[in-house]
Formats: sequence, C-alpha cells, structure tokens
Amino acid sequence: MAANTTAERAQTLRALHEAPEILRVVNVWDAVSAATIAGLPETKAIATAGHSIAASYGYADGGMPLETALAGVKAIVDAVDLPVTADLDDGYDDPAETIRRAIGLGVVGANVEDRLRPFEEAVARVQAITAAAEGEGIEFQLNARTDAFVRSGGRPVGESIQDAIRRGRAFLDAGAALVFVPGALTREVIEPLVEGLGAGKLSVIGAPGALPAAQMQELGVARISYGPFTQRVALRALRDLAEDLYGSGVIPEDTPALN
Repeated sequence: MAANTTAERAQTLRALHEAPEILRVVNVWDAVSAATIAGLPETKAIATAGHSIAASYGYADGGMPLETALAGVKAIVDAVDLPVTADLDDGYDDPAETIRRAIGLGVVGANVEDRLRPFEEAVARVQAITAAAEGEGIEFQLNARTDAFVRSGGRPVGESIQDAIRRGRAFLDAGAALVFVPGALTREVIEPLVEGLGAGKLSVIGAPGALPAAQMQELGVARISYGPFTQRVALRALRDLAEDLYGSGVIPEDTPALN
C-alpha cells in the first residue's frame, strides 16, 4: 500500500535505500512522465531530473530559477502517490531553506551537488540541509552529490576517487543518506568508491557505457538513476515519429493513451 504522509514516504524511501536490492529510479520531468512511470508495477519511488525540468522550461542545466524548479517538482509530487526524491541543483543560495520548502511540497529526498566547492564549505552546506530536514521532523534522504569526476579538470582518476571518498565520508558523517558520484561507470572506479564509502552508500547514474544495474548491485551500489537520458530517449522517439509523419507515416494503431 502506498504511503500517504510525507513522513511515511520518507521512511519508505529510506527502507528502499537500505534494502539489499539496488534501487532503480527512472527520472521524470513533468506530471505526465511521472504518472507514466508510477503506473509501472516495478516503480517504487520517483526521481526528478533537474536537467530535464530545466529543458522543459527553456533553461540550461543549472540555470533554472528556484521558483521554477520548485513548481516543476510540485507538479510531479502532486501527480503520484509514491516517494519523490528531487534534483535541486546545488541547493541554491540557501540550501536549508530550499530543502524546507521542498519538504513542504511533499519531497522526501534530494540530490544536491557540491560543484567542487571548497571542502569545508561543501560539508557545511550538507550539514545545513540535514539540520533543516531534522527540524521538519522527517527522515529526509539526502543523496549528497560530489562532482569529483564531472568537474575534475582532467586530473588523474585516482585523485578523483580519493576526493570523492573524502568528501563522501564527510557528507555521510554530516547526515547524508547516500553519496551520489556521477561519472562512476566502471568496476575500476566503483569498487574503490564502495570500499571507501561502505556498501549501500554509493549512488550512481546509469549513463551510456555504465555497468548493468545487476552488476552495480553485486558491487554494493545502493541506487542507480538515469538523469537527463530518459528525456533524451523520449525526445528521440518524438523526433523519429515526426520525421515519419512528415513522410508517408501515420500514428501507429497500437499507440497507448498514456496522457
């Protein structure tokens, strides 16, 4: 049975993160994509894609105003009866207030990126988020993201691994539920990250070229999401259909009424 209150949904998401089975969240960007994914029996939680929401409103990734981001997230929360974890960029100017407002909308978890800010500043922002969530009385699931790979500046992979572990451990100590490390795609990177952070604490993105989810689970990864790639696949399908319709095509007869 689906959880009804924000507190109950937070507890459900925590249990999913702590379960032996890897949590797969298929990222959505609006009410209809959320409802479509929520309609699948395999779906246990909903994750928003900040990049995709921004694109829907005509913004570049990371350039969407907070009010727009929260409006996009609210539409998704209102469309489903499942735990929603939201991509909230870097938390904006006041990450604690951003999280309080998100919780007020019914959000029970979030990705917040460090953008490789100085170590102490990055940790302080995580502490502010977890303190704010505790003040709201829910077991908020912060998927604290470090950009140790995606903003690495071309440094050696080993240095990025050690930086991600250092930051990730500090984020976990500050109350984060998981550590999200975009760019961790291969066994050679994932194994030392899991060893450094602990089994069941690493969150990754299933970008093209990543290991299959089953192998991620074997390595001790807790969660896998798919970021903007789900929207890209949907847009490719739209583009391909349009190209066919501009030719001699018609709408396929087996098209489901998902909207």
